[in-house]
Amino acid sequence: MDNSILTLTVLRPEMREALIEYAAEFRAAGEDRYAYITAEMDWEKYAVLLHRLDADSRNEGLPVGRVPQSVYFLVRDGGFIIGSSRLRHTLTPLLEQEGGHIGYDVRPSQRGKGYATLLLALTLEEARSLGLKSVLVTCDDDNYASARVIEKNGGKLLNKVVPEDSNQLVRRYWIDL
Repeated sequence: MDNSILTLTVLRPEMREALIEYAAEFRAAGEDRYAYITAEMDWEKYAVLLHRLDADSRNEGLPVGRVPQSVYFLVRDGGFIIGSSRLRHTLTPLLEQEGGHIGYDVRPSQRGKGYATLLLALTLEEARSLGLKSVLVTCDDDNYASARVIEKNGGKLLNKVVPEDSNQLVRRYWIDL
């Protein structure tokens, strides 16, 4: 990591272009996790996204089966998005198998620089502020980088499972807050 100012923030109106560029980098790397965010996302669609993220964090209008979650972005110098995290306030039986309380990702060009460890640490602080006493964090069994990030943040391996909707072995970690 460099000496830039890094902050964890929710998505804000002035971050539209940064979000589009962030999503484009994932697509260019062959990762489709932000396929719904494209250069064609006009201000009206962006405003809907901002509203939905805010409502999700306040448990308003969620479809059956979805849990409230807060989405955060690790931002450098107020404008460049390095990574994002999703903090689920509660768990469903499916999230208990895979997904857990926190999911996170770092843009491809910024991986291997310690940002994921910082992103998870900052998201754990947000979990504490929600009153959570411990959180479940999962990763694919062969995702050694993510396993190291979780372990650096105090994760204790509970077990490995194959979720009912998958054939991929998943590591399940608990982190006491």
